[in-house]
Formats: sequence, C-alpha cells, structure tokens
Amino acid sequence: MKIPKSKITYCRKCKKHTEHKITEHKTTGKRGSLKHGSIARAHKRGLGIGYGNLGKWGSKPAMSKFKRTGVKSTKRISLKLTCKDCKKSTISVIGRLKKVEFE
Repeated sequence: MKIPKSKITYCRKCKKHTEHKITEHKTTGKRGSLKHGSIARAHKRGLGIGYGNLGKWGSKPAMSKFKRTGVKSTKRISLKLTCKDCKKSTISVIGRLKKVEFE
C-alpha cells in the first residue's frame, strides 16, 4: 500500500490541523510467550501438566517443524505521525498489510 510521507491532520497538542510527517513505527522487544500469565493460561488449558518431561508442553510429530501451516503472511502496520510544529508524535494502527511504501 502506498502512503504519503506527510499529511495534514489534527494535532491534539496544538489543538489545530497541522502537517504531520508519517513514518512506520518499529516495534521493539520480544513477545512474552514465557511470561507468567501465558504459562498460567496454558496450564488452565491442560498443557504441560502431569508426570515426566513435557518440555514446552510435550513432543511433537517429527515433520511438524518443517511445515509453515498457520503462519500469518502479513503484519499489523503502525504509523507514527509527527507534528511538524510541536514535534509531538502519535501512533495510528492501519491494520494488516504485506508491504508499505512511502511516496
């Protein structure tokens, strides 16, 4: 999807419509798949409970790691709008896209 490099939109700090520079917001950090809450939720679903070694919820079929079934082909894109007057930036989520192009 082609997105303009700048557009005029409302700035909450200036309280008026100003020109904003648009860039892609880079996400940082890792997903918390080993956080306490997600592990507790997995135990409630019945994963990893019982006797013996159930390393990351037990063994899987031999070929399952080579198939990419269920993998999403798009990413959720967030845009960072920076006001050119006051330099205040806001994040706007536009949804799932394969490719973003700034023109």
